Amino acid sequence: MASSSKPKSNYEVFLSFRGTDVRNTFLGHLYKALHHNGIYTFIDSEELRKGDQTLPALMKAIEESFVAIIVFYEDYASSRWCLEELMKIMECKEQKDLTVLPVFYKVDPREVRQGSKSYGKALAKHESKFGKDSEKVERWKKALFNAGSLSGWHFNDGDESELIERIVKEISTLLDRTPLHVAKHPVGINSRVVKLKSTLNVESDDGVFMMGLWGKRGIGKTSLAKAIYNDIFRQFEGSTFLANVRETSKGCRDLVALQEKLLLEILLSKQRLVVSNVDAGTNLVQDRLCCKKVLLILDDVDDLRQLNVLAGEGKWFGNGSRIIITTRDKHLLTCHGIDQDHVYEVKALEDNEARELLSKHVFQTHQKLKIRTDLVDSVLNYAEGLPLAIEVLGSFLCGRREHEWKSTLKKFSKIPRKTINNVLKISYDGLEDNEKEIFLHIACFFKGQDSQYIKKVIDSCDFEITIGLEILLERSLISMEHEIVEMHDLIQLMGMDIVNQECRDDPWRRSRLWLYDDVLDVLSHDMVEIAHHAHLHNSFQGPIYLPNELRWFEWAGCASWFPQFSSGPKKLVGIYMSKCNITGVPKQFKVNNYLHRPLYYILH
Repeated sequence: MASSSKPKSNYEVFLSFRGTDVRNTFLGHLYKALHHNGIYTFIDSEELRKGDQTLPALMKAIEESFVAIIVFYEDYASSRWCLEELMKIMECKEQKDLTVLPVFYKVDPREVRQGSKSYGKALAKHESKFGKDSEKVERWKKALFNAGSLSGWHFNDGDESELIERIVKEISTLLDRTPLHVAKHPVGINSRVVKLKSTLNVESDDGVFMMGLWGKRGIGKTSLAKAIYNDIFRQFEGSTFLANVRETSKGCRDLVALQEKLLLEILLSKQRLVVSNVDAGTNLVQDRLCCKKVLLILDDVDDLRQLNVLAGEGKWFGNGSRIIITTRDKHLLTCHGIDQDHVYEVKALEDNEARELLSKHVFQTHQKLKIRTDLVDSVLNYAEGLPLAIEVLGSFLCGRREHEWKSTLKKFSKIPRKTINNVLKISYDGLEDNEKEIFLHIACFFKGQDSQYIKKVIDSCDFEITIGLEILLERSLISMEHEIVEMHDLIQLMGMDIVNQECRDDPWRRSRLWLYDDVLDVLSHDMVEIAHHAHLHNSFQGPIYLPNELRWFEWAGCASWFPQFSSGPKKLVGIYMSKCNITGVPKQFKVNNYLHRPLYYILH
């Protein structure tokens, strides 16, 4: 990232270019892509130039930018404005550590460096005007040579969208602030973002503004909050998006972890601030952030205590701060003191939006299948405008023909209670056994885990994990962000319910256990026939007997004693012990009758 000593600016990227042709094509698309990814960009407008009085403003914008992109086109050097910009950009590169990235758009870099072809003609005209030995022209030539020697992108022909994607990705990496993934097809989101931005009035630094987004599960609250975050987070001194607050704050210690994350991400501290308890964390948040303009988004809040310890009052934060809360409980927002005018209900998609979103998921290939309108209408009727349901159903129906649509709708008609859970289960039912097992493992144990770790564990259970994950991604049953496997909580609940349905009253007969009481009950008896995965806590009291079918063993914060195995051959392939005060592998796991090799030991 560029030097942190630079002055604060509304713009992070300065675009230097010349020519109406490039403005209306490549440059326009690049600017739109940068803006869509929340990267605030200064684009010089020739139409707004009214004499030299504009030049100081351009120079100031360059000085305050983090990155400058120079789009060299055939007529770039014909503009005195562009050459002055270029000189300033190269000066700031040397003096202010400005990152400069050239794009040689349908022009060879050698033409820029050597001043040949169109660049030679342009420089000759400047020499005739200012004199052949003009110091100004010589400085322009030097700037062109230096800029033309930089590493960048050379584009003659091909797919411009791929080039733009590479540029945006590199800029995001340089700025070290990668936008959040919103949705594969963010239909209906942009218009809502525009409306909410006008309400947020981000440009104003008068006081602190809190907004609530509420609505039922699967309606798109999180996607909308992410889109708002991407659009405005660079206008704040610090920002953080705390996802899944409900799920990650089930214990007192987890609230502390959220406080630590809030402070770490907003302060951009290289070292984690250790919070001893919730009360201490509350004081720390107030003390460190009271003078800082921040953007804080608390996603999926379901308890007033979560709000009280993470965003108690407006005075905790500096003027101009914006706090956005998503929840299913509207009353929670009013109890926290948020004005009714600032509570926004996230509603289902309009009919045209729902149809567009379904179409984007169903017709992902260039080959458009013709599906009867009444079949499409019936599917949309079951989805009820919920983006999650439309996405999952659309991904399931992608590439399928009319008779398969009819079969799917026939299944719907047999569902006694047409809940969102049963609608989502249609996609699960269409999976092969390998993918069903992987899906249930992720739903019960691995949501939010690193994909490489998941692959290692599930591979130990003899499933084809690589293709399995790919199919689950295609069906929109999981998503991947920065190599972390995510799953919507509604889809996770559907998976957990499938396992619970195996035997409602007797956890011993279920294929997977994840609730503390169920695991304790089963592992306290030496009678278990199968368990793929066990995740134990140090609060267990012995005796505990591990089943021989166990493949992967996790024990966080393990005590000085360890559970025993039943007699006979074992299938254990991995041991993961975190936060343990041990230096070696317990003797219980140093046995010779394992059926699988190698045995992974992960201790930290």
